[in-house]
Amino acid sequence: MNNEFPRIITLLRKEKRLSQKQVATDMHISQSLLSHYEKGKRECKLELIIKFADYYNVSCDYLLGRTTERSIGGTLTVDRPESNEGSVNYGNMLLQMNKRLIHNSVDLVFEVMSKMNNKDIENNVSDYLMVSIYRMFRLIYSSNPKNPQALFSIPASLYNGYTSTYQSSKELSAMEIIYGKGVHSSDSASTSFVPPEIMTSELPLYSTAMLNLIKIVENNIKQKKQ
Repeated sequence: MNNEFPRIITLLRKEKRLSQKQVATDMHISQSLLSHYEKGKRECKLELIIKFADYYNVSCDYLLGRTTERSIGGTLTVDRPESNEGSVNYGNMLLQMNKRLIHNSVDLVFEVMSKMNNKDIENNVSDYLMVSIYRMFRLIYSSNPKNPQALFSIPASLYNGYTSTYQSSKELSAMEIIYGKGVHSSDSASTSFVPPEIMTSELPLYSTAMLNLIKIVENNIKQKKQ
């Protein structure tokens, strides 16, 4: 159970000086159900979490206590579950939000790369991201010792070092091209400037996800340094 959600929806209601009866009426739910949500006695369906975010004009991340920013470049939405799934626990909901956040942010990366029209950058960034997924999948897959390692051709004792080195080389190659030092790039001069306002206007959904991702990553790093 997420302890922040009940506290935050109660705080938002009191800030707006609204009664439980008024909020329940506006959201088409019973007052007793709203009371249970605010007291943390009942888990909220994903669809209602999104309705709360829209009602109070804040992001889902804020409602769940993942950020202190009430709105980060817009409200991040997630796929609604099928009606027969019933209540969704907050852990699963956070997983779904992270999934959508990462998915849309990666889409933005590829959209921006397509505007740069540089095959070397596209290849290096694509390889880097694929290795990231490979590393995390293999780590999760290997958490169960019964899972057969025949799925992989690189030995378990070596894959971490190999993939880390390969990934770093791809990042370095992309940096060399972007900063004008790429000796192997046939079109390094074709990298183009993509201002944030263009991303926001042309790719609002993806840019919202990226702004959320940037904020979350930097906050996590700052908290770890403290």
